[in-house]
Amino acid sequence: MNAMKTALGLVRKLLLPLLAVGMVSFAAYHVSLGHVPLPQAPPPIPPSRNPYGQSVAGAGIIEPQTENIAIGSQMAGVAVEVFVRVGQQVERGTPLFRLDDRMLQAELKLREAALGLAQAQLLKLEQMPRPEELPAYEARVREAEATLSDLEDQLSRYRVVFARGAGMGEEMTRREKAADVAKEQLRRARAEFNLMKAGAWDADKAIAQATVLQAAAQLQQTKTDLDRLVVRALVDGEVLQVNVRPGEYVGAQPGQALIILGSLQKLHVRVDIDEHDIPRFRAGAKAEAQLRGHSETRFPLTFVRIEPYVIPKRSLTGDNAERVDTRVLQVIYALEPGREQPLFVGQQVEVYIDLASTSPPPSSP
Repeated sequence: MNAMKTALGLVRKLLLPLLAVGMVSFAAYHVSLGHVPLPQAPPPIPPSRNPYGQSVAGAGIIEPQTENIAIGSQMAGVAVEVFVRVGQQVERGTPLFRLDDRMLQAELKLREAALGLAQAQLLKLEQMPRPEELPAYEARVREAEATLSDLEDQLSRYRVVFARGAGMGEEMTRREKAADVAKEQLRRARAEFNLMKAGAWDADKAIAQATVLQAAAQLQQTKTDLDRLVVRALVDGEVLQVNVRPGEYVGAQPGQALIILGSLQKLHVRVDIDEHDIPRFRAGAKAEAQLRGHSETRFPLTFVRIEPYVIPKRSLTGDNAERVDTRVLQVIYALEPGREQPLFVGQQVEVYIDLASTSPPPSSP
């Protein structure tokens, strides 16, 4: 019994520590296996690399040499015809789309009729007097003269009778008044004849001429409005986007460009220089553009101009340190010809500007 107790005591003193050491060793081995570093996988898209030692980087967007020309409509209405499609080359004056013109066509006929009426009234005044009307007025004068002669003869005879005491004073007065009325009628007939023979008054002709000019101006205004319903290209270029369809209502100030044009003979890159990098930027510095997602494709750039108005940044990178009130200076570069990789308007590129290619600015005294 004592020997058994002694053996159990030895087991507890030796075996249990050995088991504990073994478990700890196994746990350490298992943990060491779990912390083996995995091989680092290459990025699916290689990042762009700065080719210059001293440089300024900025995000760029490809645009036409003429920039994006957003075509709108000066007049509101329903589009009835769209004459162009995306990718079509157009010349200056090419019709792009047309709005409904039925109301203006009706107004045009009304304006033409008003102009014809004004011209006819002016022609009538210029051709006065009519040769057919003068004999009638001459006859009225002769008629008035004959009437006056007859009344004056009757008055003369009655005076003789009245002087002999055979007539009445009331009758004498009536005959005298009748002769006076005949004299006035003769004056009026002669005046009307002279007025007709003199033709139209110059002031009436001037009013008629002004009416003709007014009607012609209104007609030209309607024709101009009709022509404005057909929106035309004002530059040579390519149709980049069409956002209008037949049957759609077009407002005078649409929410988006109806058609976007641009000349693709030469492409530009509009680069946003962060406001913190503006002091280091130098005009005329050479630059290089790299396509996003294809950094091996690189394009040399040629400096064109600076747009010297710092504007709020429109596209943000998502960096936590980037504020929404970040402002950028926009610099325009030209893509040099001879590129093989197709480029598209609106495509984004990474631009690196070599600061070593320009001399530093002179130090202030």
